[in-house]
Amino acid sequence: MRPSGRQTDEMRSVSIETNVTRHAEGSCLIKMGETHVLCTASLESRVPPFLRNTGLGWVTAEYGMLPRATHTRMRREAAQGKQSGRTQEIQRLIGRSLRAGVDRSALGERQITVDCDVIQADGGTRCAAITGGWVALRLAVNKLLKAGDIVSDPLIDPVSAISCGIYAGQPVLDLDYPEDSEAGVDGNFVMTGSGKLIEIQISAEGATFSRDQMNQLMDLAEKGAAELTAAQLAAVK
Repeated sequence: MRPSGRQTDEMRSVSIETNVTRHAEGSCLIKMGETHVLCTASLESRVPPFLRNTGLGWVTAEYGMLPRATHTRMRREAAQGKQSGRTQEIQRLIGRSLRAGVDRSALGERQITVDCDVIQADGGTRCAAITGGWVALRLAVNKLLKAGDIVSDPLIDPVSAISCGIYAGQPVLDLDYPEDSEAGVDGNFVMTGSGKLIEIQISAEGATFSRDQMNQLMDLAEKGAAELTAAQLAAVK
């Protein structure tokens, strides 16, 4: 039924390669099928002005797609002089998702910026960015702990994200581009490693959906998130 031949509850293959860049405090290359995202985490000994002298740290994110991440070349947003609304929405989602798993008091007055650059897109780029972004964040925080710059671990719980939708009338897990572009319902689920919800984005793209179908999508998301958490923890061991 699925173009890829996967079962309805089957993820694409997931791989996470860590320490892929020389200079970033934390980095990884996450591959979810043919979607590949480079994630780096950079430490700064400052916080935004609204957090000065509060004792709280900050985690933020930036997101972008390389010109040939898709089938046809896209103009660089820098060349256009502004970010698209889609880019701004996604990087805000990444930032608030990662912050949900951080004890900002334990982080202290420092900022970690997570940069997510899509090398190749085949659906689910924001989910891959969140999942890989947490790995890069984990590695950067490990350096703070090892150096003694912080005394307790500020990362409360792993954070991952997975897409689910209704394709050809069936709830399916981890949509690739052929499914995403044709799905009647499309959703993104951001969850913690302990199974708590951070954010759900779900909408009808061409067909309405029932409460029962929403519950089925939630069940699929829980399964996918558990698999992603296992991959994250294996990557940072």
